[in-house]
Amino acid sequence: MQHDIISCRNNEEMYSKKLVDAVFIGTADFQHALHCIEAVNAGCDAYVEKPFAETMEDNRAALKAVNASDRIIQIGSQRRSGSNYQAANDYIRSGKFGNITMVELSWNVNQPGRWRRPALLGQLKEEDTDWKRFLMNRPYESFDARKYLEFRLFWPYSSGIPGQWMSHQIDTVHWFTGLQHPRSVVANGGIYVWKDGRKNWDTMTAVFDYGPLNDGGAGFQVSFSSRMHNGDENPSEIYYSNGGELNLNANKISPKGGLTKHFADAMNMQPFLLPEMELSGSEKVVASANTGGDILTSNHIRNWMECIRSRKQPNAPVEAGYNHSVATIMTNAAVITGQKATFDDKAQEVMAGGKAFEPF
Repeated sequence: MQHDIISCRNNEEMYSKKLVDAVFIGTADFQHALHCIEAVNAGCDAYVEKPFAETMEDNRAALKAVNASDRIIQIGSQRRSGSNYQAANDYIRSGKFGNITMVELSWNVNQPGRWRRPALLGQLKEEDTDWKRFLMNRPYESFDARKYLEFRLFWPYSSGIPGQWMSHQIDTVHWFTGLQHPRSVVANGGIYVWKDGRKNWDTMTAVFDYGPLNDGGAGFQVSFSSRMHNGDENPSEIYYSNGGELNLNANKISPKGGLTKHFADAMNMQPFLLPEMELSGSEKVVASANTGGDILTSNHIRNWMECIRSRKQPNAPVEAGYNHSVATIMTNAAVITGQKATFDDKAQEVMAGGKAFEPF
């Protein structure tokens, strides 16, 4: 069945014409949660790209709107639809891996043109945009073509590295453990290479404290590092226990670093060494695509469409987006304030320096 293509000036016009049942939301980072609210209020299912939200106000509002509806929301966390990640989740949750003691995440990309559009900047004129509409609930400022086209480089339109890349990897931590957010985050970094007027760091390291776990583990630390230079285009995710490691870069479980009999016997302990084995599935994350790779993305979209038909919850429901956003907002709070960020569960608020984080 064919349909004529109907053009619309904006979201409201499209929704008012009742043209669609479901939408993809891949707008500017800070707009995702707000556009998700518009979609569910219009009765549409939605595939919502990450980061889900860049402020807790937007995060709470979008979660409330989705939960008050019966719409199917898939967050663009494609790893949840990868068979290797699903196998890793099953293995960790089975208890065979032991308590997670440390997670090391990294994402390094050497692409000078990443998030920059120099060839287009001179062609973009304010009269060809709806600048006030673009700003949505962000503080008003005069038109800036760079912030319109290269929003990922400028807060408060994007957190940059945390929202774009860390949100993918930190989501696996929440998924594998069932934990909703870190207990605390500290971060350090700066603009060391690309001194082009951007505001978001080109190099950073964040360290998270997670736990405690329900299985008796005391908790664990997660480190995330990223640089937009000297990159091997090979994102890395390694989970450690006292028995070895689960390496999602190699899709392997190994006893590397585990407690050997020699050292265990000396302390009257039982040795703990994981088996040498491969995870099922062979999907490989592709950094240059910034999506997790074509296979993961296709699987994830297919899962969403199947759930639209069945009305079952998809692999990455709205809570996944809410939780990864808590972690990214905590990271941004640490970046902006230079202080340790924590989370107030009762108020559902990010705290820094003993008070609620004020993003702008």
